[in-house]
Amino acid sequence: MDLSQPIKLSAPNTGEYWEITVLYEDAHLLALDKPAGLLTSPDRYDPERPNLMRLLHTGLAQGKPWAAARGLTYLANAHRLDFETSGVLLLAKDKPSLVHLANQFGSARTEKRYVALVQGAPAEDAFRVDAKLAPHPTRPEFIRVDPKRGKKSSTLFQVKERFAGYTLLECRPLTGRTHQIRAHLRSRQLPIVADTLYGGAPLLLSRLKPGYRFKQHRDEIPLMGRTALHAEYLGLSHPVTGAPLVIEAPWPKDFRVALKYLRRYAPPPATIHTSGAADSSAETADPAEKDRPGES
Repeated sequence: MDLSQPIKLSAPNTGEYWEITVLYEDAHLLALDKPAGLLTSPDRYDPERPNLMRLLHTGLAQGKPWAAARGLTYLANAHRLDFETSGVLLLAKDKPSLVHLANQFGSARTEKRYVALVQGAPAEDAFRVDAKLAPHPTRPEFIRVDPKRGKKSSTLFQVKERFAGYTLLECRPLTGRTHQIRAHLRSRQLPIVADTLYGGAPLLLSRLKPGYRFKQHRDEIPLMGRTALHAEYLGLSHPVTGAPLVIEAPWPKDFRVALKYLRRYAPPPATIHTSGAADSSAETADPAEKDRPGES
């Protein structure tokens, strides 16, 4: 069996099917390109929802060809990606490698880079957000800026491309908090496209293309209908050899299509932006908090 071929997984209870691209593999590690719309691990509120680790472990137990060909007896994820986030997900093939990776991720000795398509335009081409984050007291799935009870969180942002009303950003989290990039961008009034939890809206061609013709009795399919966040780069030390290791995931089709239409119908305005990094370290409450019902 060609180990470079995608790993085929299916969930009989929902009828869903995935072909998971292998980005990197050796005797100790397996890096996959997680698709959007698939949980990394079980959802505590809905444990029956399909998730990548359960699907992999089921395939392992059943001796599926992709597992048997590798002689796998162990597989564990070293970190997580959100349900709608795509990109690099690193797994360990043995417990010692997992422990080593957990130490690297826990002590911020890895370098993670994401690409995000956001609504709005930052004033600077490079900026940093240092803002403490904590779950909302009555909505634990929602993470907010909380100067008093939050955990220290820092993210670097760099503009990759500007459009009219939208910006493509490179995001480098320096800490590993839940929803960190999403919450930090919301605090700067730059919600990620289609991230409805944090104020983002789907990207629609009808909003971009002059004279767009709607099809009768059919809802418009968004150019980007899921949280536009992709884990494109992971840099770390190999848990066994100690050698530097870089794993990259190409942009998925929905990103490429969205950018094609933005470049065609939403060229950037002719304005000058500063290139120096700005520091957003002031510990103030999320400016949008007061406008959100039930969050006072």
